[in-house]
Amino acid sequence: MSAEPAPEPTPVAKRQPAWLESRLAGLLRIVIQRGVLKPLVRYLVRVQVVGRPAVSGPMVVVANHSSHLDAPLMVTFLPLALTRRLAVGAAADYFFDSKKRAILTGLVFNAFPIDRGKNKPMRGTSGRLLDDGFSLLVFPEGTRSRDGLMGDFQLGAAALCVSKGVPCLPIGITGAYDAMPRGRNWPRPGRLPVRFAIGDPLTPGPGESVPAFAARMQAAVTALHDQGVRDAG
Repeated sequence: MSAEPAPEPTPVAKRQPAWLESRLAGLLRIVIQRGVLKPLVRYLVRVQVVGRPAVSGPMVVVANHSSHLDAPLMVTFLPLALTRRLAVGAAADYFFDSKKRAILTGLVFNAFPIDRGKNKPMRGTSGRLLDDGFSLLVFPEGTRSRDGLMGDFQLGAAALCVSKGVPCLPIGITGAYDAMPRGRNWPRPGRLPVRFAIGDPLTPGPGESVPAFAARMQAAVTALHDQGVRDAG
């Protein structure tokens, strides 16, 4: 009888240089996000923000993902009370495949690596961040949309909420794909409109399974996204 194959080991994230988690790096990150990135985003697109979250403790922020504009929009237009202690999930095979790119992404976005093939944070990183009081920004589709349509949510973000007992904050983004679709390195000219709507926090119920919470999370993001499409029409 053949032996059962060994389970695939969970990949371990390489630690960022310690200075990226220092107070000085955090202050520099705020200056870059609010003083450089936010005016640039405003220059390139017309941003409309609908809703405002009540910030209380760590949470997992989730949104649909259609453009490289998505993360810059979040870290510059969400309230500073949230973004000053927000870490952004980034694809390990792209943003962390070189030391220079990893340091730049870590400095500007306080990024942590995600295995986007399984939408799974690298072992220990996400839990440590939540335990340290950070909120996380995760795109549960695992990759940017190729056609502007939303894909199915993977289970990583929901699993974090269920295992850590933290709420999720759903956000629906519309217009980002038109402004900067996959394949473009810069937004289209003309300051196209981009809207993101912030929903009410969702908390896993007693005994709620990860797939059930993931489905509820996706339904909330889909509703916010579709409302933006209707409003734009």
